[in-house]
Amino acid sequence: MKKVELTTSISVYESIQELPKDVEALMKKAIEAKENAYAPYSKFKVGASFLLENGLIVTGNNQENAAYPSGMCAERVAIWKVSSEYPTVKILKLAIAASSSSQVLKEPVAPCGACRQTLSEYELKQKDKIEVYFMGEEGKIIKTDSVLDLLPIAFDKSFL
Repeated sequence: MKKVELTTSISVYESIQELPKDVEALMKKAIEAKENAYAPYSKFKVGASFLLENGLIVTGNNQENAAYPSGMCAERVAIWKVSSEYPTVKILKLAIAASSSSQVLKEPVAPCGACRQTLSEYELKQKDKIEVYFMGEEGKIIKTDSVLDLLPIAFDKSFL
């Protein structure tokens, strides 16, 4: 047996004001998108915004349904919107903001496993990294240099 250690490096920003100006604007778009989330059951709202290579920002938010498996996370709503409307444009950055009506989220909220897998598909497809920034309602913001930093042993098309 051989043991292999995987490490991931993250950057931690103390507040939204500490972010680079383009990322601050992107995060504000994610916060705006979050406010339009349809989350009547969980009361947990998430907004996502992508910065594309052509300068456009594409947003999405979580959409719930009374039949719980029929809902969708903000990150996947937004990435599929990017793919359907701008299929050949490279994605540079993703910002994610979350809030809950049952508590103040003071820790950054990372994408769920299904979103990590979906996002990794697009990062691998474009053969270039997508920076990921995520936060709760207040406090610190975490940045990874790549989606694959969040999912280091990804399933991809090479297995099919």
